[in-house]
Amino acid sequence: MVKETKYYDVLGVTPEASDSELKKAYRKLALKYHPDKNPEAGDQFKEISHAYEILSDPERRPLYDQFGEEGLSGQGGGMDAEDLFSQLFGGGLFGGGGRPSGPRRGKDLVHQLKVSLEDLYKGKTTKLAVQKNVLCTTCDGRGAKEEGKVTECATCHGQGVQIKMQQVGPMIQQIQQACPDCQGQGERIDDADRCPDCLGRKIKKERKILEVHIDKGMRNGQKITFAGEGDQAPKIIPGDIVIVLDEKPHPVFRRRGDDLYCDVHVELLAALAGGQLTVPHLDDRVLRITIPSGETIHPGMVKVVPKEGMPTYRHHDHGNLFITFAVDFPPDHWTEQENISKLESILPPRQPLPTYGEDKHVDDVVMADADAYRSSKGGSGTGPGGHGEEYDDDEGQGGPGVQCAQS
Repeated sequence: MVKETKYYDVLGVTPEASDSELKKAYRKLALKYHPDKNPEAGDQFKEISHAYEILSDPERRPLYDQFGEEGLSGQGGGMDAEDLFSQLFGGGLFGGGGRPSGPRRGKDLVHQLKVSLEDLYKGKTTKLAVQKNVLCTTCDGRGAKEEGKVTECATCHGQGVQIKMQQVGPMIQQIQQACPDCQGQGERIDDADRCPDCLGRKIKKERKILEVHIDKGMRNGQKITFAGEGDQAPKIIPGDIVIVLDEKPHPVFRRRGDDLYCDVHVELLAALAGGQLTVPHLDDRVLRITIPSGETIHPGMVKVVPKEGMPTYRHHDHGNLFITFAVDFPPDHWTEQENISKLESILPPRQPLPTYGEDKHVDDVVMADADAYRSSKGGSGTGPGGHGEEYDDDEGQGGPGVQCAQS
């Protein structure tokens, strides 16, 4: 049993999918949503590529299956979506001859930020520490102590990749691979000339503090983007840092769009004769609700308090608050018989029992508490005999129930 299925859902496969099924699903979706073919689907193409990268990795897929996305934290940025596509299909698939010339944009760094429903209701500013790559300031991102000490790789002629031709059936496929002599850098630096600070890597790790502004009415999964704050690298335009809001469950309220839902218990007296109750809200206010005398609250009844839901994002309005009532009944033998008689004189009269013909035999039976009865019998099931049997709809239990008359 996997913890979550998000990546499998993105590819449209089940968690039991084989490597070949994953590859087939990825090829189909990648061809459909590649930006060269579908310019509006850039984010979807990245999501598809990221899902396939994780699930096709024999080390990371078990981690994802067991722990979900949290189990992949600290695993590194991974392969660029275009690189993954080129590795599987080869360059020039859509007639463009591979990547366009000029600086390539780096991938976005995505971070999850846990937020409470109160944060989304009231708004909040919080600080988040992230790790990112920055160009080495000692060598200005050259990787060498001095200019002129970086030479072009003779193997790939500065391209960073090698192109190989491979026959697949009746067709010739072009395969692009990172140059093994320069590790895809296109350059070489002698050990003696390497920068002593970054050791020729051209980049260093930096801890950056981001000030994240959570606006009122933002939603679970909404993204806050810090443009150009992604990893830096030579000849690369930095991507963005994207903060994804992850709403924590709330003990009282449930959110659906801009509306809030909650369950409220009401005493039987208030349900029958009216009264007041209070609901603490998300902004530290307390809502006092009046049940008018003469209005009856039934178990499961839903009432709405207009404009007391979530604030709408950037529209200065509010959704509604929906309250589902649960009526608290008193315990057994809660009052004297004379008081019961008074209730009988006040409440609507009991409905008479139905009459049956002489061919019907009527038995008087006694009810018992179901849980106590099961415990006394040593069983815990829900069906006959306490062994867990349940009725099927085919047995007639799924249709309209028989209405019981009361006396």
